Amino acid sequence: MSSDLLIENQHGERMRLSMGPQHPATHGVLRLLIDSDGEVVSRAVPDQGYLHRAIEKIGECVEWAQFVPYTDRIDYVCAMNANLAYCVAVEALLNSDPATAVRVPRRAECLRVIVAELNRISSHLIAVGAMAMDLGAYTPFLHGLAQREAVNDIFEKLCGQRLTYNYVTIGGVAFDLYPGAEQEIASFLDRFEEEFRRFNQLITNNRIFRERCAGVAPVSAEEAIAWGLVGPNLRASGVDWDIRRDEPYGIYGELGVRVPVGRGYAGARGRVGDCYDRYVVRLLEIEESVRLIREALRLLPPKADKPSDPLGGHQADVGKQLRKPPRGEVRVRTEAPRGEMGYVIVSDGGKQPYRVRCRTGSFSAVGIFEHLMRGIFLADIVTIIGSFDIVVPEIDR
Repeated sequence: MSSDLLIENQHGERMRLSMGPQHPATHGVLRLLIDSDGEVVSRAVPDQGYLHRAIEKIGECVEWAQFVPYTDRIDYVCAMNANLAYCVAVEALLNSDPATAVRVPRRAECLRVIVAELNRISSHLIAVGAMAMDLGAYTPFLHGLAQREAVNDIFEKLCGQRLTYNYVTIGGVAFDLYPGAEQEIASFLDRFEEEFRRFNQLITNNRIFRERCAGVAPVSAEEAIAWGLVGPNLRASGVDWDIRRDEPYGIYGELGVRVPVGRGYAGARGRVGDCYDRYVVRLLEIEESVRLIREALRLLPPKADKPSDPLGGHQADVGKQLRKPPRGEVRVRTEAPRGEMGYVIVSDGGKQPYRVRCRTGSFSAVGIFEHLMRGIFLADIVTIIGSFDIVVPEIDR
């Protein structure tokens, strides 16, 4: 640690702590270099790089479709959404030239919404459950994990995987629904709503949990925009913005996405954009995801015999287009559980991308940590990290 980061109080006292990269409350291999004056943090500097895998460079070395499995690793907690972001970007590139335009079947678009929102539910459950566990409440995490396992059971039947799915493809999805899937998903949603009520009774209105979060690290709407926060972290600050509604992709424009925002849910001690608002906004997004899945199931066309059928198929034929895609550059962003996941893709007309650049929500969230953690108590560090729901692979690409 360089000497310019040393901080002393008026008595010359200081303490230097290294939190992570193995600390469980850093949610991965994130390291924080902390200077403290007793229990008060003078400075907390994130130290990234422990998980860097050069994924963007790999994107320039493999063919277009071969990069899809690598997107799973950008955010393994919501891999369906990570698949979707890249595939939507490649489809936008293909559609930039009428000669290579691709039409994703209507049924595949509905299936994409179903799996993306199921993954949003499971991702947010891990976020709020882990945040409660970081503050000492272990049982809520187990309840959230149990419901995530139910989602993973559906995904395993659908594509054979429980973590990195490689399910969403360029032009559609890899597999159609298995027999009885629609009924199983609908049944899960009914059971989940009851379990979700129990989860809220267990922790959301718990006085100790609420007071540990109320008024801690509030971020104003102006600050959130200035620091580039996205997703639930942005909306918790009162900014009414969701890409699914405001820049819709797929069939999201037909679903009427409702966007929850922070309102100071902790009551008298709370403030808009504090840790409790970031927690509650994710709970409200889980409820909205349940509604969106039901709507997508209602819009789901009957299965067609031909996979590339424009209505009832699940995979458009894109082999010819990917062998010689159009030249150019596209910028596309989607709404992943941790916020905006966008891609910049540059094509030189070859079978491999010339440049692949991914933008993720956790990277900008970590950027605000040093600003928020100056002057807080050491015990509140884990509250802040948990409330922002970072995943380190999104930071170290």
